[in-house]
Amino acid sequence: MTMDMKNRLHVAAVAALLAGLAGDTRAQVGAPFIHDPSTIAECDGKYYTFGTGEGGLWSADGWTWQGGAVRPGRGAAPDVLKIGGRYLVAYSATGGGLGGSHRGEVLTMWNSTLDPASPDFRYTEPVVVASSLDDEDCDAIDAGLLLDPTTGRLWLSYGTYFGFIRLVELDPATGRRVPGNEPVNIAIDCEATDLVYRDGWYYLFGTHGTCCDGPNSTYNIVVGRSRSVTGPYLDKVGRDMLQGGGRMVIAANNLKTGPGHFGRFVVEDGVEKMSFHYESDFRQGGRSVLAIRPLLWRDGWPVAGEEFREGTYEIESERRGYALELAVDFVRMERDIEPFWTKPSWPLKDVRPQTLAEVEPGWPAGEVRVRMSDYMFRPNQKWTVTAAGKGGYLGGPYYKIAIEGTDRCLTATAQGDVVARPEFAGGDDQLWRIDQLTDGTYRIMPRRAPGTDRPLALVSLGDSTPGLAPFDFDSDNAKWNFRQQ
Repeated sequence: MTMDMKNRLHVAAVAALLAGLAGDTRAQVGAPFIHDPSTIAECDGKYYTFGTGEGGLWSADGWTWQGGAVRPGRGAAPDVLKIGGRYLVAYSATGGGLGGSHRGEVLTMWNSTLDPASPDFRYTEPVVVASSLDDEDCDAIDAGLLLDPTTGRLWLSYGTYFGFIRLVELDPATGRRVPGNEPVNIAIDCEATDLVYRDGWYYLFGTHGTCCDGPNSTYNIVVGRSRSVTGPYLDKVGRDMLQGGGRMVIAANNLKTGPGHFGRFVVEDGVEKMSFHYESDFRQGGRSVLAIRPLLWRDGWPVAGEEFREGTYEIESERRGYALELAVDFVRMERDIEPFWTKPSWPLKDVRPQTLAEVEPGWPAGEVRVRMSDYMFRPNQKWTVTAAGKGGYLGGPYYKIAIEGTDRCLTATAQGDVVARPEFAGGDDQLWRIDQLTDGTYRIMPRRAPGTDRPLALVSLGDSTPGLAPFDFDSDNAKWNFRQQ
């Protein structure tokens, strides 16, 4: 085989692999290129994240990102936290263990807004809150901030693979180090840490593995938890993170390698997101990109949720397990089988599922009511979900939801109902937000329901009646599952 033939086969194989994963979404869209992103912060309806170097990204909707966030001081691996009406930014000026130097500093500064166009946009002078020397077993880099909701105390974690992860206390009023506070060692064998409090537990997220080598980077995110902010942080099998423990949260997936630099964003009760970067996104030139995934919680442990994929699904109500469907007449399939109580007297053959062409001519031409019923693999129960190309929300695009093979689109009405309209007009009533919830089920919401400014979600009003109502995470009526059959 000639070299030219080998190259052509290689290109064809890569193209086939990418085509086979075409249903995957990108990490984010626009220009989401960043390394070591901070936790995402919301300011005046926009989203911001800062990275190593200078500046960062911002987004008007949480899906399409661009450069333009401003953070002076350059340095590495910042974090940002809103406290009261101000934003505290922490960043590092350091060697980070590279070239044998462990000398570095973590600094903090304040701003009343993150919008550079605001007349109030002005950072305070940075102050040093942690430092390390050349001969220290810790690097002052990779800041992670936590404002403890139970005590109001402010904590900073920092450190890298080249030594200990350390914890110090800061003053939430000034952002400065609490006088006399000494660092506490809480982990090893990780970096880019972040602290989270939830339901009586403190969680320490760390980034394990190697960075800064594109598709060869082995970064992954691990976690341990403790009843005390100062530790010990143990993983699910009881290993201390001071001994190298840590439970996996997310590793390389979907042609993206090197997830690192965890951040948590709580949208509302039951809806949480985790932000991080991939060291290399194979579909975006192998660049380091911002990523946002659902954050799930199972048995008290954080789990990375799914990247929602375009495709054809049964949309199943968590309330009863019934499927969303067009309210059209049931068409019986041919029943060419022998009685069940006799042995087969002829060779068995597959039963061909009912097709759209067989039943759609009998459907109404205009608007059709939507209901729920037993799932039977019927064409009126198969919904194709595709990105609508009309903006998005934090971590995802708005979707068009249509009966497979048709343009009959799920549509919100001013009466609080849902119907299938015969064509896609692209209005807010036909654009759907799909959030994976912290328990793994999904919330489905129109971008805007006609006649109201209240956010409404698709709910099960009864076993067979869908409608629109305020989202309630504590009710299975508001939860759905997407099943590929």
